[in-house]
Amino acid sequence: MGIVQICKGEYFWLEPKNAFENFQEPDIGLIALAFLQGSFAYGGWNFLNYVTEELVDPYKNLPRAIFISIPLVTFVYVFANVAYVTAMSPQELLASNAVAVTFGEKLLGVMAWIMPISVALSTFGGVNGSLFTSSRLFFAGAREGHLPSMLAMIHVKRCTPIPALLFTCISTLLMLVTSDMYTLINYVGFINYLFYGVTIAGQIVLRWKKPDIPRPIKINLLFPIIYLLFWAFLLIFSLWSEPVVCGIGLAIMLTGVPVYFLGVYWQHKPKCFNNFIESLTLVSQKMCVVVYPKMEAGLGKEEINGDTEEQRRPIYQPTASKDKDSEQPQP
Repeated sequence: MGIVQICKGEYFWLEPKNAFENFQEPDIGLIALAFLQGSFAYGGWNFLNYVTEELVDPYKNLPRAIFISIPLVTFVYVFANVAYVTAMSPQELLASNAVAVTFGEKLLGVMAWIMPISVALSTFGGVNGSLFTSSRLFFAGAREGHLPSMLAMIHVKRCTPIPALLFTCISTLLMLVTSDMYTLINYVGFINYLFYGVTIAGQIVLRWKKPDIPRPIKINLLFPIIYLLFWAFLLIFSLWSEPVVCGIGLAIMLTGVPVYFLGVYWQHKPKCFNNFIESLTLVSQKMCVVVYPKMEAGLGKEEINGDTEEQRRPIYQPTASKDKDSEQPQP
């Protein structure tokens, strides 16, 4: 439809004299916020890293997936927006709650119903990808001992982390107490980019402190440095533009601190606490039909150093139980 519009001469807002005309006062904070909100659409590159354990030949396929998907997604989104401005002015774009639907109503006539269905299918696709990847964060955290060990369990037949998926569902429902979509996007964008920056800064530190450790996927150090500079610009000016929203996002993130001290730092827990976690774990096993995954056979004791053993110690490791579920062979 965008190509048809351009061929018909409907490209007024694509002409440079109109495309770069300011219809509101430029503000560096709003520009940073626009980048932060827009980056949500391109965040799939990071979610791929959560499922490297389930990828076939991840050292080859992970970079391929990122290198192929980012240009493809960029092409689709940029040209979709080019199509939008052939039918709507920037003011109409900002005023619309669903730009694609408004675009369809203007150009597709009786076939305008195609756009809401397409948006719904796209949304379900995005939710499916997020569920598949985000739940692995809780699964991995529990396996490293940072969350209750029941979240590290998988289904006896399907090998899916059902407790982690249910925990993802509950935490998502808690975030939906606000109905403002832009506020939610700001929360997610700000927190995501905060952790992206910390992670990439950690990569630079490891390059400096441990230059000889194995690195199956290698990139030039210039790329993380450029990313960190852009990251600092986004976060600083986003805080300047929306201090309340970003502050609430930080507060949500800091709720994990007491959980860490309660579950990980506090080593000598009372018996009643351990009994409660054991009961909760057993109930979860019965309801979800889950067990602990089997450790890799090739990982011998001589390969596990003290730090790794400490990291893999769960918040609570239940003792041998007579429960039938725990006696089933582990997948």
